[in-house]
Amino acid sequence: MWAIIRGMADKGTSDRGRADDRGEATSSKPADRQRIRKLAQAALNADVTVEQLEGIIADMGETLEGLGPTMTKMDATIERLDATLVRMSGTLDQVDTTVDRMAEVVMRLERVVARVEVLVGIGEAALRPLGAIESAGRSVAARLGLR
Repeated sequence: MWAIIRGMADKGTSDRGRADDRGEATSSKPADRQRIRKLAQAALNADVTVEQLEGIIADMGETLEGLGPTMTKMDATIERLDATLVRMSGTLDQVDTTVDRMAEVVMRLERVVARVEVLVGIGEAALRPLGAIESAGRSVAARLGLR
């Protein structure tokens, strides 16, 4: 930074005592004062900028300090989530086992139902002649007027 100020200050000294186009001597004191004002304003702006940065960094420090407990809570939450997922995985394994057992039960029930259907078919076949005899008996009774 000092090199910039020194370089600007050096520029100001080279204009002193210079002659203008008509050969008359000109003074560079107003230009030097303007340059000094600009440098002073730049220094003030730099001070304000530094103060703003210090404020921002202080605010960031507070934020980062608050972030530590938040991260600790988040870690605890993730641990609880992990435990929950482990339990859920165990539950899903039990459901899978239960579904396999239920599939075996359903297959056994289907075999029982198939056997019952066969027995019902045999019973219906055995009762058909009785139904025919009953029907014939009713017809005879109706003709004889016994009914």
